[in-house]
Amino acid sequence: MTVVEHCVYTATQVRQLDQITIQEHGIPAYTLMSRAGQATFDRIRTVWPDARSLCVLCGGGNNGGDGYVIARLAIQAGWQVTLLSLGDVLRLQDAAEQAFRNFMAAGGRAQAFEGLLPIADVMVDALLGTGLDRNVEGAYADAIALLNQQDAPVVAVDISSGLHADTGQPCGCAVEADLTVTFIGWKAGLLTGKARDYCGNLHFARLDVPDAVYAQVPTDMRLLGLHTLREYLPPRRRSAHKGDCGHSLLVGGAPGMSGAVRMAGEAALRAGSGLVTVATHPEHAPVLNLLRPELMVNAVESPVHLRPLLQRIDAIGIGPGMGQTAWSRGLLTMVQTVGLPKVLDADALNLLAQTRSQRDDWVLTPHPGEAARLLACETTDVEQDRIAAASRLQREYGGVIVLKGAGTLVASAAGVAFCPVGNPGMASGGMGDTLTGIITALLAQGLGLQAAAEAGVWAHAHAADLAAAAGERGLLASDVLAHLREAINA
Repeated sequence: MTVVEHCVYTATQVRQLDQITIQEHGIPAYTLMSRAGQATFDRIRTVWPDARSLCVLCGGGNNGGDGYVIARLAIQAGWQVTLLSLGDVLRLQDAAEQAFRNFMAAGGRAQAFEGLLPIADVMVDALLGTGLDRNVEGAYADAIALLNQQDAPVVAVDISSGLHADTGQPCGCAVEADLTVTFIGWKAGLLTGKARDYCGNLHFARLDVPDAVYAQVPTDMRLLGLHTLREYLPPRRRSAHKGDCGHSLLVGGAPGMSGAVRMAGEAALRAGSGLVTVATHPEHAPVLNLLRPELMVNAVESPVHLRPLLQRIDAIGIGPGMGQTAWSRGLLTMVQTVGLPKVLDADALNLLAQTRSQRDDWVLTPHPGEAARLLACETTDVEQDRIAAASRLQREYGGVIVLKGAGTLVASAAGVAFCPVGNPGMASGGMGDTLTGIITALLAQGLGLQAAAEAGVWAHAHAADLAAAAGERGLLASDVLAHLREAINA
């Protein structure tokens, strides 16, 4: 993929791209619409090669126009096509009107939606586009409910109808698509939060928009991917030794919670840290490395015992299994006295929420609940607009923010990056601890905060996808560790 395919946009920015393409580069709106319809129909035939019947639901705008193109192409390919129209076809304008006329000229027939759906191999949602900013009501809400109740696969044209293009939140209701084919630019709302429940598999079609168009609409949002690892993690020098690969320190593990810091330590090893030290409670320090002897474990009874360890390491990760006791607070205070790059997770974040500070040498990795505590709001407020929440955290706390969850976000001073991989099997204890270890290890190996967070988030999610090949339900953090070396070397 080129750089353009890595860029993410707001709905307004995509409309700007569309207008510049038409007005300044002389590509007619109907040409773009025809390309969009062709790209969607081609994808349908690729994903469902045995399909021969189509039901297309068309709204009254340009999204509906895309639907008319798809229906025409299916007719011309010999498919059985049912087209249900919501809205007055006589009020269609410009490119959408032309698409409708060409559909009719090809032998198509538009029927008014009357509350029923026919049986078809594939359903096409061309009801509502990216301009939606209020709750779906009336016949559109009825059509969405019927689409979600029937059994045939659903293809969303550009975006699932009812989904907010900037936040990924459903506007009252939204189509639960199996496939979304989106055009010209990635929409932010397709890539995080609740969008995962509505978009299905995502496919991007650039529609041959010239590079010069994208140059006129800069964006500070981007997709993570394999290219992220290639950019940040070049092959090691053949002469490398452990001293070249960084020394990571993982701090945590209150009594009864030793597993979290142990997994963070192993994750740091698997992510390539040359040396890994674990500083943990004396209660379990002597046995913590029995199953992973490569870990160097130190008993830390008080902050004064942590001080010598801080003199010989390159990066710190603190929080896994740490608790919120006086012992925990003392360790966090000590860690904050050093200027080394650091990762704060779990209870280190909960303690930070009580004191609040800003600095430029840390990566904070909250899940939505921890993010809400840091922002003094409700978890639902964070999830309502994850991009805004991550950006606000970065402004208030500095450094780099990793807002975990479906479609994890990495917010830095440079903008927001979206992780398109990962799976719901990751909804189990210990996943965040392993991510802490990975990012700490990458910092120790010399990566900057943004690079370590972005590469770590993608490698962690990719490892989870590899582990989920055996099934998502029952996936453990230790299963992810088993695939981390493969993922980090992808």
